[in-house]
Amino acid sequence: MEANVEEGEDVVFRAANGRQCGYKKGCPSFNGFDTTLNIFQASPELLEILTGSPVVYGWDGEPIGFDSCSIQCNSGFALELWADVLGEDVCPEEDTGDGAWVYFLLPWVTNGLLGDLEVGSEAVTLTLTGATRAGGRWGVGPYDVLAQDAAGTPGPLLTPLDASCHRRMLVTTIAPPAPSCGYQPVLCDASAS
Repeated sequence: MEANVEEGEDVVFRAANGRQCGYKKGCPSFNGFDTTLNIFQASPELLEILTGSPVVYGWDGEPIGFDSCSIQCNSGFALELWADVLGEDVCPEEDTGDGAWVYFLLPWVTNGLLGDLEVGSEAVTLTLTGATRAGGRWGVGPYDVLAQDAAGTPGPLLTPLDASCHRRMLVTTIAPPAPSCGYQPVLCDASAS
């Protein structure tokens, strides 16, 4: 995740003799995060979600590939990532589970584009680039990612993500979900988010 920032224009006030008598630092504009994902294992369904590239199906209706088409700039996806917090002393005063993770949420990534593809005797790695946008109407989200009480009961975010935000990072004791292949339903109460 690389910050995409446009530098602001500084304003210098000068007297008639050319001497500087005032200065105001320009305010930069934050455009979002340019993202790069290295994907080591992907299904056609995942690539469709990330890029908008349509899935190709076999005779039995099972996904067998995808088509690379134009960049879908009018759609996008949300990305949640968990990274282990290392160390035995992570929140030792709390008995909330088997570990802690840094949770990253990018509520709206768009312009998903697969990078160069090199096919050889080694494994194939896919690189996807994209850019975040503000908004995405994530709210508190549809997934259980944060403890709701001292007992560690899993639940959604405790505070909604503001429509002007591009990313949220926090430490959680709720483990990431088990990996699964293919499409998964998003179950949420629209009134809660």
